[in-house]
Amino acid sequence: MISLMRTIVDLPAEQIRALDEICEREAISRAEAVRRAVARYVAEESAGDADDAFGLWHGRSIDALAYEDELRGPREPEAAERPTHRSRR
Repeated sequence: MISLMRTIVDLPAEQIRALDEICEREAISRAEAVRRAVARYVAEESAGDADDAFGLWHGRSIDALAYEDELRGPREPEAAERPTHRSRR
């Protein structure tokens, strides 16, 4: 079932002029432009904020790099430690 909501929104004249220019350029109605704007706003707000991750490891007793190394497991030997393969002549 599709439900619709009608609403009245007060916009300043400058925003109405800008909206009308976009609508003309895109060949869409004001209602469609507002629906697109609301859809974009909802998607952005639902996606979360990258700032939420800032400082995530603050106050933890484990070092983030040590934890990452533990997850990755042993690494390949350094280039200097790798055996060299020489061609036979």
